[in-house]
Amino acid sequence: MQDWLSGLLWVALGSAVGGPARYFVSGLVGRAIGETFPWGTMTVNVTGAFVIGLVAGILGSYTTVSSFSLQTLSLARDGETLRAGANVALSLLLCLTAVTLGYWTAMTMAGILS
Repeated sequence: MQDWLSGLLWVALGSAVGGPARYFVSGLVGRAIGETFPWGTMTVNVTGAFVIGLVAGILGSYTTVSSFSLQTLSLARDGETLRAGANVALSLLLCLTAVTLGYWTAMTMAGILS
C-alpha cells in the first residue's frame, strides 16, 4: 500500500509541475513565433520526449497527445492539410529523435554506454 501511495504522490507532483510548465512553455513559444502552426505544442512534445528519455516517469501532464491531435484536426478542418501533415510528420520525427537522444544521454551518464 505504501508503494502505491508513494507512486501516486509522484504522479500528483509531476502533474502539479508539468501542467503549469506545459502552459508556460507552449504560450511562450506561441507568442514568440506565432500561432499559425502549433510550435508551442511541438516544443513541449519534443522537450518532453527528451526529458522522459532521461527520467522515464512523471511527465504525463507536461506532454499530451490530445493537444497535438486537436491542433492537427483544427489545421485539417481549416483546409491547412499541408500544415496538418507537417505537424504529424515533425512530431513523430522530432519526438522519436528526442526520446532516443534522452535515453542515450541517460545511459551514457550512467556509464552503461560509452
